[in-house]
Amino acid sequence: MSDRRPSAFPVLLNNDVCSLIQAAENVYQIRFKNRAANAYLVRGKSRTIMIDVGLSSNFPHLLECLHHVDCPPDKIDMVVLSHEHLDHIGAAYHFGGHTMIAAHRLAANKIMLRDDFSMLRKMFNEPAVAINIDLWLEEGNLIDLGNFRLDVMYTPGHTSACISLFDPEQGLLFAADTLMAGGVMGGIFGSGSIADYIQSLQRLKGLNSRILLSGHGRLSDTPQEDVRIAIQRSHGLLSDTAQLFDALDARSNFEPIMQSVRDLNKLDDS
Repeated sequence: MSDRRPSAFPVLLNNDVCSLIQAAENVYQIRFKNRAANAYLVRGKSRTIMIDVGLSSNFPHLLECLHHVDCPPDKIDMVVLSHEHLDHIGAAYHFGGHTMIAAHRLAANKIMLRDDFSMLRKMFNEPAVAINIDLWLEEGNLIDLGNFRLDVMYTPGHTSACISLFDPEQGLLFAADTLMAGGVMGGIFGSGSIADYIQSLQRLKGLNSRILLSGHGRLSDTPQEDVRIAIQRSHGLLSDTAQLFDALDARSNFEPIMQSVRDLNKLDDS
């Protein structure tokens, strides 16, 4: 007999590609079963937003879920992108023109310049379509939906441009790839940093969160335990990284780089 307790979150729709799950009243998770990130629909009294939208190839299934709760794209006022990776933002261009697209300024710069390396285009094989960012978000911004008030938190680590959204009154934490159920971390990519990751997790630990809505995987009603495990794992990763760096003999690896700098300096002096 399994010890796993049943999910507290009802499944409203389920097919081969995705599930539509109710996280709270007027809050829905669209959980894709392929490599796409989760998408979230938050229906407010004054405006409605989506947080991430998944891959472009999944857009027909995203539409099916939206129509299931009577919220087609023309009823969505804003799409908030948690960071620049295409598994989170690939379908955003489908909303362009009638919906405001928002992202942290660092992510916005990479997205609008089509920085394919940072966006992981080869990994996800998404179409090379422009995604325009209409609003640049910063730490401390507030997204007021009437019955939801989401604080924008700058939480770098997974990349340099990650944000999380938190509703302190309802305890909803949209943490994208910074934190997932079970304390799973989203990994460190090119512009990311394990030190920044740890600091971001420490900030999330200080929140009175009740439901974790993450970039991949299931919803969680134990966010405090999730973040405790993630912090423990991140410190282990930091220790492992330090040992690896020592094993590589940093001085011998950096010497050719420093010699190149010295050679350039000589050219400047000539």
